[in-house]
Amino acid sequence: MSFGTSTNPNKDRGLPFWLHDVPGIVFRSDNGPFKFHMQKWVRKVVNMMKSEKLYASQEGPIILSQIENEYQRIESAFNGKGSRYVQWAAGLAVGLQTGVPWIMCSQQDAPDPVINTCNGFECGVKFEGPNSPNKPSLWTENWTSFVQRYGEEPFIRSAADIAFHVALFVAKNGTYVNYYMYHGGTNFGRTAAANVITSYYDQAPLDEYGLIRQPLWGHLKELHAAIKLCKVPLLAGSYETSSLGHLQIAYVFKGKSGKCAAFLVNNDNTSNARVRFQNISFELPSMSISILPDCKNVAFNTAKVSTQYNTRSRTVKYKFDSMERWEEFNEPIPIFSNTLLKANALLDHMSTTKDTSDYLWYTVSFQHESDAEAELSVVSNAHVVHAFVNGAYKGYAHGGKHNFALENPIELKNGTNHITLLSVMVGFPNSGAYLERKTAGIRSVRIQNRYLNNYQWGYQIGLLGENLSIFTDNGRNKVEWSRFQGRHSRLIWYKTVFDAPGGNDPLALNLGSMGKGEVWVNGKSIGRYWVSIHTPQQRPSQTWYNIPRSFLKPEENQLVLVEEEYGDPLGITLDSVSITKDAKY
Repeated sequence: MSFGTSTNPNKDRGLPFWLHDVPGIVFRSDNGPFKFHMQKWVRKVVNMMKSEKLYASQEGPIILSQIENEYQRIESAFNGKGSRYVQWAAGLAVGLQTGVPWIMCSQQDAPDPVINTCNGFECGVKFEGPNSPNKPSLWTENWTSFVQRYGEEPFIRSAADIAFHVALFVAKNGTYVNYYMYHGGTNFGRTAAANVITSYYDQAPLDEYGLIRQPLWGHLKELHAAIKLCKVPLLAGSYETSSLGHLQIAYVFKGKSGKCAAFLVNNDNTSNARVRFQNISFELPSMSISILPDCKNVAFNTAKVSTQYNTRSRTVKYKFDSMERWEEFNEPIPIFSNTLLKANALLDHMSTTKDTSDYLWYTVSFQHESDAEAELSVVSNAHVVHAFVNGAYKGYAHGGKHNFALENPIELKNGTNHITLLSVMVGFPNSGAYLERKTAGIRSVRIQNRYLNNYQWGYQIGLLGENLSIFTDNGRNKVEWSRFQGRHSRLIWYKTVFDAPGGNDPLALNLGSMGKGEVWVNGKSIGRYWVSIHTPQQRPSQTWYNIPRSFLKPEENQLVLVEEEYGDPLGITLDSVSITKDAKY
């Protein structure tokens, strides 16, 4: 029996964008160009591991290797090429001879000897089990929470629920449980996938900052200790089940030496149950499992949480409320004549930026014969669009997976009019079939009855401030910064300095006064923020943003933000993060 933890916050980053440009490629399919590049990459990684003697067969720490991930969810979209790809990927992996087993997560038809494993919340209930009798039962991702997107509340799993399903999986002869995640993390920079917040699995037993989250951490520690007490019959004993009632069952492991361990399960989610097991009476709380390392005495019950709760608190260490300490730079709004890239069509956002920026400017100029009021209609399937007419801000809209529209009244002038649209992606899509075909960006532009789709458009990839890296020491002097004016304009850069607070507690930037953008500390991006979009509970999905102390100097730390909306930097604070000290562990 083994337990593992996942600690990589960016595992869903996806395939490198340059793969989209490979002629004839079809991602994750029986496709020659894709298999060529996948094989090249997998061989490179495996050879790196071998050279450092990291596999268990080399007395290293790696005991399992994974090829592909949750592919069965999209396999049918490729018809026969999906199953052929699975066979090929398995052959590639096994042929590399790492000396440790290979697994395919959530792939029930994983070819021998590759092990099919389970990912999910309830693998003790939903896993069909190994597809061959010589394979162990592995739970490779026990989701302690779930990925959170802007506009969503965090997904909270109780300590009792997680413990129940771990104990049930072990009781059903499961041999390995890996928590995803056990330690939360941060999607620094632009590494988060589409609409995913910067914080990642902060609800894990160890949170984004590495602080213990109680009672989850302590309850799982007690669970693991109880299971460890059962190790002899679990590893070497016979296995049997017996009914204890309509919704109650005993899973029993008996060793040759006479040692015995039992898991008494109550699957009734409404009522406690009184059961008899080996002539002893036991009270089982609803939806719980009692673990008996000697088949007589209860060492642990999954529903009885004895670990004290703790509370995470924040203390303001620095207020950025001094106007005199802030400087600002207004992002220039490009027009058609000063763009270098031009096309007689509306270009795809992702294929044009190639993941070098969240931002793509679309600009067009046209003649109008008089001053007039009109309606601007923009249809996009990116995430956000901002509209400017003759340099003046005219509107904003956002969407998600589907098309959304910006419709605003505008004023046209007699002569040349400049329409500038800023398309924004909050991360790229990273899942599903045929990712190489996915597109995003502005799809249609109309002013009154005039469609501008086939006009000649000019394009600028990224913001000027981005392209000049004005958030770095080398780049910040490439533009002329002004004293903070307090006007809270759209598309504006803010800059200030601060000293690192004393102590060792983790630090977080409170951006509750801001709208949407990205933030850098000493040239390192601590991630995107989108505070203005609220959950159904009318609060931001994320307000505090992790600043590792390793990013900081003792003094004169540079803080730079780009703000798309009407945020107020004077409301930003730098807070320390701590937990109460009343926890049992």
